[in-house]
Amino acid sequence: MRVALVHPAWHSCGTYQVVLGQIEAYRALGAAVYPIAISSDPGFIPERAWLWRAFVAATPELDANARFFGGAPFHAVLAPRFLKNTLWPYLHGDQAAIRLGMAERATLSRALSAQSFDLVHCNHFFLMPVAHRLAHSPTPILLDTHDLQARQFVLINKGMPWLKPRVEYQAMLAQELEAMRGASLLLHLNAQEAQDFRALLPQMSHELLYPATPPAPTGPGGPDIIIVASNNTANVESVIWFLREVAPQIANLSIKIIGNVDAGVRAQAPQEFAAYQHWFLGRVDDPGRVYANARLVLLPTISGHGLSIKTIEAFSSGLPIIATPHALRGLGAQVGDLEGLTIADTAKTFSDAITAQTQGSAPKEAQRLASQTRGYYLAQFSQRAYEQRLAALIARLPARVNTP
Repeated sequence: MRVALVHPAWHSCGTYQVVLGQIEAYRALGAAVYPIAISSDPGFIPERAWLWRAFVAATPELDANARFFGGAPFHAVLAPRFLKNTLWPYLHGDQAAIRLGMAERATLSRALSAQSFDLVHCNHFFLMPVAHRLAHSPTPILLDTHDLQARQFVLINKGMPWLKPRVEYQAMLAQELEAMRGASLLLHLNAQEAQDFRALLPQMSHELLYPATPPAPTGPGGPDIIIVASNNTANVESVIWFLREVAPQIANLSIKIIGNVDAGVRAQAPQEFAAYQHWFLGRVDDPGRVYANARLVLLPTISGHGLSIKTIEAFSSGLPIIATPHALRGLGAQVGDLEGLTIADTAKTFSDAITAQTQGSAPKEAQRLASQTRGYYLAQFSQRAYEQRLAALIARLPARVNTP
């Protein structure tokens, strides 16, 4: 079975981790996988290898086999039709239009033109124009929705100096739903997302398929209290809340904040960043070591949509976790009963939980391996669980796909 796996040219983020899990699963099922990275930046055509160097360097996991690229040439984005129908709406904040417009105009690696695929697995609705070009009838298309993107676009647009009138949520949602109608099956990464899309597109086929998330190390353990966060709007807002509301109540403790969220906090809350600058470690080359040497994970999430990959990483580590209810969005209700997970819905309860947790001894590696949170991860988010569920879905698809 030949699978075209279309994904945004992103790295160091949750989507990239999901894509890695997809590739590994298909290969474990015996498929030949063609990863196709699509850039949303103009000029990133496959032939300009030098423009792709940073992405290639940041994604060494894809080097073991052939990889492919796509992007819109400069002449395509300077055409009058693009300027009118795509760029002008984007200047009003239309994130859906710009992403769809760039994908529609993307040129693809020449090696792909000679390929015929049995299945196209597309990540994000805005890459569906590429998926359709690769899926010659009757090749089915699986579309991983990665949350309701119109919600994410509203978050991205907060504070941006767009022209008036600003595009509204409903206008971006309409484009998202229309692009999704061409998929054979919609895959959803979390329970809330699945529920929402079933209501919005009742005529389509839907499946809840939790992503495969690489496990964090379960030891040997250490003294560190950690927050892991990348530089996106939701994470920045959450870390700022933690610094303003929780940190003053745990002044005798030191927290390690890992990830490039430091840049966003520095820009949006310079006073708080200056006060706690010594807590920020920035991006680290080996985030696994951060979990290996920790005793406690904090998830002070107050913003964001969709499944939180860092929540799943924390579960897999077997460490004690203190989380806001929002950090658990998209998961089943049963997670609230897991031993080792403390849910704190206010700054006071969050700080009290940290104080209580640090008064006890740090968990041993054996305790982390046997923890309920890690057991939940293994049952729902491990690579093996994902492969089994994906194989079952493929077996039910019509047309050209044979069960691996």
